[in-house]
Amino acid sequence: MEQEKLFEITDLCKYFSHGKKKTLKAVDHVDFEVYKGETLGIVGESGCGKTTCGRTCIGLYPKTSGEVLYKGKEIHKMNRIEYQKFTKEVQTVFQDPYAALDPRMRVIDIIAEGIDIHHLCKDEQERKNKVFELLELVGLEREHAYRYIHEFSGGQRQRIGIARALAVEPECILCDECISALDVSIQAQIIKLLIRLQEQKNLTYMFIAHDLSVVRYISDRVMIMYLGNVMEIGDTKEIYANPLHPY
Repeated sequence: MEQEKLFEITDLCKYFSHGKKKTLKAVDHVDFEVYKGETLGIVGESGCGKTTCGRTCIGLYPKTSGEVLYKGKEIHKMNRIEYQKFTKEVQTVFQDPYAALDPRMRVIDIIAEGIDIHHLCKDEQERKNKVFELLELVGLEREHAYRYIHEFSGGQRQRIGIARALAVEPECILCDECISALDVSIQAQIIKLLIRLQEQKNLTYMFIAHDLSVVRYISDRVMIMYLGNVMEIGDTKEIYANPLHPY
């Protein structure tokens, strides 16, 4: 049975200009696909372009050239209504849970942000129940809904970030270095949570990281980036057993 392609990226470039002569080729002629229900690990050292690649694929950065198709549609050419639907279906969990969550908002309002934007609940009670459900789903308590972000540990904040992403019932989540700011023991808990959620909700992950062992544990396929290029892409076991490229 042929797997359904969610993303199809062809010849993608993202360049940043520094001054008159310097151009940083953060993503340089990159091709890959993301299939529904899989975890594609995108791995490489700092500065290799993996985060820029992920963010350009979901429209957070404009592309320089190339094509990013989501369910057959070029995301950089979507109209407002199409793009709003896209932002509901594709969510992000960011690296730094301290910076990604607004310290002035209570947890209930942080998690319900997407629910409000996309008008997913008909009244206050339904909204509240939905947030309680999401908190329990990510291993937190209902009473956490009325607290502020500074009252939580890094791991708890990342759970809140995951609940916020799940609130709009996405199909795909870009996990942008989402465990690299956490202690090793907490990283393992968050990885297990992501795997459980994927099984329950048939989620697709683009999982960006620089830690090879984590990527090996969570990914079905791995894409290895170096200096803006894709060095290798393939089945996780294959790549770890027989890497074709010395990098």
